[in-house]
Amino acid sequence: MTISVLDRTAGQQEPGPELSSETSLGHLHDQAGHVDHERLPCRVNNPELWFAELPSDVEFAKALCQDCPVQALCLSGALDRREPWGVWGGELFLQGAVIPRKRPRGRPRKNEAAA
Repeated sequence: MTISVLDRTAGQQEPGPELSSETSLGHLHDQAGHVDHERLPCRVNNPELWFAELPSDVEFAKALCQDCPVQALCLSGALDRREPWGVWGGELFLQGAVIPRKRPRGRPRKNEAAA
């Protein structure tokens, strides 16, 4: 994301090409405001779960997103914004790209069957 995106003024007529109003966090927040609070897993659970270190916690956050009414909007916005990390719309982001799963720290085991 560029500095110009972060410093946009309220008087600007239309958003820049880097971030449209349809994919902004503000738009996502507005759309989520029309949904019953209890149906939004990121609002009723610990928000740190979506930025967790443990792979099991990340998978749990991804599973919670599956029934979210704004999941598609959340995911498309995160893709457009190239979110640096976290679970967005049921997908895990790292450095702006979707990755299949979070790997635990350290070396993998020599014998995968022992895991």
